[in-house]
Amino acid sequence: MRRGVLLDTGPLIAFLNRRDEYHEWALAQWGQIAPPMATCEAVLSEACFLLGRMPSGSEPIMDLLQREIVVPSFRLEDQIQPVQKLLKKYHSVPMSLADACLVRMSELYPENYVLTLDSDFSLYRRNGRQMIPSIMPQ
Repeated sequence: MRRGVLLDTGPLIAFLNRRDEYHEWALAQWGQIAPPMATCEAVLSEACFLLGRMPSGSEPIMDLLQREIVVPSFRLEDQIQPVQKLLKKYHSVPMSLADACLVRMSELYPENYVLTLDSDFSLYRRNGRQMIPSIMPQ
């Protein structure tokens, strides 16, 4: 079992949506990860919005939070300057707020991997030049 995972929006949606093209991949990854997975509220907001079209809406996300399988463990108000710096640096990518928060989380928790579907995480760098360890489809 793998510990220390930072959860991005894509794998969260893929795990919860059987119609998602990455559903099987996400199931396999989640099966190898020991909870809890850390994330940020920006990821949760994106996921709730995207799942809003589904019959169960954001209820499955709230269930994962109540069961502490997914834990929001990032306070943007404490990290505004570093996040703002990342958003400026990667403006041309462009970088979302959720991605900036996850990159910052990877700086704060350097032993953790980012579970993502977003290939931009191969471009982003933490602490200026360090690659971000990530788990993503080939």
